[in-house]
Amino acid sequence: MIEKDKVNRILVVDDSADTRRIIQRNLTEKGFKVFTTADVNNAIQILNSISIDLVITDLKMPKVSGIDLIKHVRENNKDSEVIMITGYPSIESAVEAVKIGAQDYLTKPFTNEELFKAVKKAFDKLKFSRKIKSQDNLNFAEKYGIIGESNVMKKTLEETFKASQTSSTVLIYGESGTGKELIARAIHYNSLRASAPFVPINCSAIPESLLESELFGYVKGAFTGAYENREGFFQTADGGSIFLDEISETSFSMQVKLLRILEDKAVYRVGGKHSRKIDVRIITATNKQLLKLVEKERFREDLFYRLNVVSIDLPPLRERGDDILLLTHYFTLKYSKKLGKETPVFSEKALKVFQDYHWPGNVRELENVIHRIIVMNDDINIDVPDLPPLMRFTALRESGLDRSLAEVELEYIKNVLVSVNNNKSKAAKILGIDRKTLREKLKHIE
Repeated sequence: MIEKDKVNRILVVDDSADTRRIIQRNLTEKGFKVFTTADVNNAIQILNSISIDLVITDLKMPKVSGIDLIKHVRENNKDSEVIMITGYPSIESAVEAVKIGAQDYLTKPFTNEELFKAVKKAFDKLKFSRKIKSQDNLNFAEKYGIIGESNVMKKTLEETFKASQTSSTVLIYGESGTGKELIARAIHYNSLRASAPFVPINCSAIPESLLESELFGYVKGAFTGAYENREGFFQTADGGSIFLDEISETSFSMQVKLLRILEDKAVYRVGGKHSRKIDVRIITATNKQLLKLVEKERFREDLFYRLNVVSIDLPPLRERGDDILLLTHYFTLKYSKKLGKETPVFSEKALKVFQDYHWPGNVRELENVIHRIIVMNDDINIDVPDLPPLMRFTALRESGLDRSLAEVELEYIKNVLVSVNNNKSKAAKILGIDRKTLREKLKHIE
């Protein structure tokens, strides 16, 4: 379940010897090292002397309660997770336990499967939190501006490194906002050309009538307004790399000129009669499938094969799993520092919305969302209501579609109770039922 000798120490705190024995036996069989104690004071001594990853504590115990232990763990053992267990369940205790920092809440008697599921969830969260605290990702971000630990991104970064070790042309595929320019920069700055210029050009942002003169330069008198000789972007990039983003937006005539540069390694300025030899590595990118454009005769086939010597597919954010949380952490630190504000903490529900959201704008959209949240919110705690409306509505549409009506009703009752601080009279009024009916429904909860 968890890598040995890294994240495997559990402390069970319960005044019931049978409960301690059963939990210890079941979790030891799963490969964990399990410590047990019958009271909170002993638990604190263990926590002070041994590095514990997960605390499983009973709620009601003699002298000092499990709630007090959770508070102690949160104040003194920030690198540990907590699961609350109890034979006396209530909405109040569940809300309080989660509010002060319990990862999960189990009601006795619970099954082995429920225990293993809760433990796995706690260790998954712990493993992830330790990962984002690691400086490895931040160092990599500082060097190349790329963050990613998912399998698809690891594959992409491996391809990026291999591409940087050659002088071949590279074609980067990816949706808008996935970070194609960052990959191009990583290729350039990890290559032998790193000390020479890297020149990024968005082909779709320059009018077709100006693109040729901007890329290749012009001589005095070549056209109205050409009052002097001027170098183009290709000449500026001599010895280095030029990045042509949205290459699919170039015209056929421009594609012919680019093909000639690839073949001759020379540039003709607009209005000029003599070529100039250049040494430029060409990296291109597109959010469209160029081969399909070739089939539709909207892109030159010969140019496609010259550009597509090495191709890199950059995955959309929605396919990158926990990278969403890694990026959220990174951008939160970045903009908190930039704006001089205290670093906010996202609730689990908010992070769940982030993970479930489709992110049509990919990493660029995520960065903008984090920037906006930090600008607009003064509260250090960020929850679902603090997210942009579109994300909240998406979460509402996509949640609960695989749940029974009873589960949806139960969750709604819980939320109403929480919203009125467990005032049952107010809750019954909001729900449109009398207190007796509410009590009956609460029996299923309790």
